[in-house]
Amino acid sequence: MSFLDVMLGIYKGFGVTATVTILGLLYAIPFALLAGISQNFTTGISRKVITFIIELWRSSPVIVLLYAFYYTLPSFGIYLSGITVGGLVLGLNSGAYSSQSVRAALQSLPRGQCEAGLALGLTRFEVLRLVELPQAIRAMIPTFINDLIQLIKGTALVSLITLSDMTFRAKEISELSYNPLLIYSSLLFAYLILCYPVTIFGRHLERSHGNRRGRS
Repeated sequence: MSFLDVMLGIYKGFGVTATVTILGLLYAIPFALLAGISQNFTTGISRKVITFIIELWRSSPVIVLLYAFYYTLPSFGIYLSGITVGGLVLGLNSGAYSSQSVRAALQSLPRGQCEAGLALGLTRFEVLRLVELPQAIRAMIPTFINDLIQLIKGTALVSLITLSDMTFRAKEISELSYNPLLIYSSLLFAYLILCYPVTIFGRHLERSHGNRRGRS
């Protein structure tokens, strides 16, 4: 098989890879924001519970979580498709890491900004939404882009729960034509094609936000 044939065969699994990535983002972004903000503003037992949930998703191997959700939940009468499990597990794992970027970005802001907003009559939520989060998001961009790349690469694991993603397609090709150097080099290149534009886009966002901050 030629390099082009292998690449075309691998990209037959692109739809699954893209779907799991998009679903993962739908879980990751809300979880990161809610968990990071909650961890920053709560105290006592509430903070401990939130921290435990974050650390549970950060500290558990993704492959173990995939197996646990896909193969054990049916024992409790809960049936989720492989796509749903892949997006859920990868998204919450990525969101748990990103939540620490949210928390750190909020903590880095001067406390006087919050006090000034409250003095102007804004509620605490309005200060968070209008003053703190816009600034924090700029600081989060590099970490969020990095976590998105990790999410895309992490989709390779969903082949272990029978999803026909790009890695699964590469395994199928290797069973038909034993040429591991060509096949897995092509798979590496296929993921590079997906991830590198995200890196370029992230750098563009950083520069654009940096220029806006410089003008302001």
